[in-house]
Amino acid sequence: MEFTHIPVLLKECIEGLEIKPDGIYFDGTCGGAGHSREIAKRLSGGQLIGIDRDPDAVKIASERLKELPARVVRGNYDEISEIAAELNISGADGILLDLGVSSHQLDTAERGFSYHADAPLDMRMSQEGTSAEDIVNTWSKEQLTKILYEYGEEKFAPRIAEAIVSHRSEKPIKTTLELAEIIKEGVPAKFRREKNPCKKSFQAIRIAVNNEFEHLDKALDEAFGLLNKGGRLCIITFHSLEDRIVKQRFASWCRGCTCPPDFPVCICGNTPKGRLVNKKPYEATPEELEANPRSRSAKLRIIEKL
Repeated sequence: MEFTHIPVLLKECIEGLEIKPDGIYFDGTCGGAGHSREIAKRLSGGQLIGIDRDPDAVKIASERLKELPARVVRGNYDEISEIAAELNISGADGILLDLGVSSHQLDTAERGFSYHADAPLDMRMSQEGTSAEDIVNTWSKEQLTKILYEYGEEKFAPRIAEAIVSHRSEKPIKTTLELAEIIKEGVPAKFRREKNPCKKSFQAIRIAVNNEFEHLDKALDEAFGLLNKGGRLCIITFHSLEDRIVKQRFASWCRGCTCPPDFPVCICGNTPKGRLVNKKPYEATPEELEANPRSRSAKLRIIEKL
């Protein structure tokens, strides 16, 4: 399958990065190089470093960027400072993180991310390590309930977890459609009729498989620490949980004094480390939504390092 990639909020990202032709930029989730190409095309004397843990993405991004001042490295975006050090880069003028699963991963059925097509129960972005099949068939009912609640905000988490444990006691759950049918069994009929009940559970299992929140938590500090003074960090999120993590971390960097409010004078000496470029996240315009429905839930937050 061709690696299709429609970059989300592209205009807003390019404007938000305030690209300097001789600057150093990182795309920590380069995927099909949609954002990366537009950044690299604006460089003259500068360089774009693309990072992705998916070997398919590394291959195609390398091909699409080969005529531009860019290079692609296989790795996770939370390793950005290590990657920079290996490349003898001491600071970045801009960093972009486009979180979540890519369109290519969703549309390639055999990767096991989608509940619309039958495929092995995989969901590994890196194509290595623990798979969705491992989690579904070996984690306890309590562990499954916890991730469905916390990562999927699924109110029927206990019922779904119980259905999974019951089915796997008879035979291992091997495919996406098997799991989808089991999830549907765990949801009351009324809610099955309203919309596909698999979305939240598949999201939760995918996040657990790829340790997405742990990687994001580390990557935020790594990326902000790598920025030069005046450098900008742009992050696109696709659901409320990861957006909340980004929003709260940005707020902490913009906060000055952390002394208790009843202290007469500041004794902590803390000053703001960054400033919000946009206090409200940018979202897709009606025109972008029409061209790319997957941009519907995208939110872009930008912070500048002081």
